[in-house]
Amino acid sequence: MNTTLLDQTLQKLSNALDRAQLLLPSTAQDVDWSCHAYLWQVRHGRGYLEGLQEPRLQNLDELKSIDRQKNAVLQNTLQFIHRLPANHVLLTGARGTGKSSLVRACLAAYAPQGLRVIEVEKDHLHDLPLIVDLIRHRPERFIVFCDDLSFETQDTGYKSLKTVLDGSFNGYADNVLVYATSNRRHLLPEYDTDNLGYTHTTDNELHPSETVEEKIALSERFGLWLSFYPFKQDDYLDIVADALQRLGWAASNNEEALAMRTEALQFTLERGSRSARVAQHFARQWAGQHLFKQVQA
Repeated sequence: MNTTLLDQTLQKLSNALDRAQLLLPSTAQDVDWSCHAYLWQVRHGRGYLEGLQEPRLQNLDELKSIDRQKNAVLQNTLQFIHRLPANHVLLTGARGTGKSSLVRACLAAYAPQGLRVIEVEKDHLHDLPLIVDLIRHRPERFIVFCDDLSFETQDTGYKSLKTVLDGSFNGYADNVLVYATSNRRHLLPEYDTDNLGYTHTTDNELHPSETVEEKIALSERFGLWLSFYPFKQDDYLDIVADALQRLGWAASNNEEALAMRTEALQFTLERGSRSARVAQHFARQWAGQHLFKQVQA
């Protein structure tokens, strides 16, 4: 074999090894363990943990009108970071009421005590066993966070989620909990035909009640299950007032305060809901407009 042919062969082998490397899963040596938050990313078929240097966090004091839910999640998280028994957490209910913010607030509060969060998108849930194996021997305490979680009938990612929640033959990872949020109470879709008992359904399912049990069983694998509800009007206005104060706006007189209240309520009618998210959106709009007028005056 001449030198040119040998060089070409070696180059092809090198390129093949480079491509194969892309397909290998992330290893513990690849991860920047100094970060407090991570995203599970998949590039060219290779999954890896991407450390976030400046993750989006939340102040616990900013979470209003969800005291019962907040106290329950904080207590569970404290038990977890102190290596005491704790549960996987499912937060369900109305959109914009603080479910995801509560998880970010837990990280902000307890990162100095070793808490870490790994966010995993629904499309990558089949990688959960790999993620758990990657971190099971780390000294930190990890929350695997699945935001806005729901499954369609054809999705199979929930099976990997069930494996992590239940543990596998490889055993539980005692430094890992799953926290998930969802607008759907049972995570999987439910249909009229689910209630037909043992009768034959239009899709020829012989035992439809078993399908119902499978759908309910997924959410029941979360030991702590908390519901969030739309805010009452006074709660919504309290959140608006708190947000405006933090943004640096205050009413100069009763007339201005009344105008703000009226606009805040009108804002909810346009958005179709009263939630913390809507309150924050209104506060930024109102404060920005009025503070801009002061700057221009």
